[in-house]
Amino acid sequence: MKTLAIKDLRGLKALKLAIDNRARLAAELQAARLAAARQLKAEKELFTHSIGPIKALPARHGPGQKAKILIVQPAPIPVQLQLDEQAVMREAISDEFDGDALLDTDEALSFRRPGIGVDVVRKLRRGAWRIQGQLDLHGLRRDDARDTLSKFIREAQKTGWRCVRVVHGKGLGSPGKTPVLKGRVQSWLIQKIEVLAFAQARPAEGGAGALVVLLAPS
Repeated sequence: MKTLAIKDLRGLKALKLAIDNRARLAAELQAARLAAARQLKAEKELFTHSIGPIKALPARHGPGQKAKILIVQPAPIPVQLQLDEQAVMREAISDEFDGDALLDTDEALSFRRPGIGVDVVRKLRRGAWRIQGQLDLHGLRRDDARDTLSKFIREAQKTGWRCVRVVHGKGLGSPGKTPVLKGRVQSWLIQKIEVLAFAQARPAEGGAGALVVLLAPS
């Protein structure tokens, strides 16, 4: 009986030790949880203090829907179109073209396309056509003059003009007193399909320093 009592006493001590150990571990676990909670709370308070109070946006869309943001794209710049138009303008008239053979061998070296009667040129010389627009090429370099003339003729026809005047100058300010642009302008105009005929302007309208040009209907 004495041996049994000793064993029972030892068992009770072991049981008590086990219970104490479990209680200690539970207390340590609870303390760790409380410390983690306090740290999380402190971090949230620090974040809120840094950015200020947070307010939820009112729900304007249904649940699960995302707000749609309209992004307005700037209008594209038609750079390639501008380059293409410039290339067409340059290719439409060439400095290598020799139109002397197509000019009428008269004093004014006038021009008329096949199918255009001689009377049309005569009317141009007499001023029978009302001049609706004018281009002055004075002071322009050759390339600038060529491109400006091409654009002017194209826009004039689009506008519906039938008769225009192109001033190229008499060349009095050029080296050798020779009209540098005169022959160029005649050659360029011959290459423009919009041009039906041209003749030297009357003295009151520029004389040998200008041409009166008849354009095809738009």
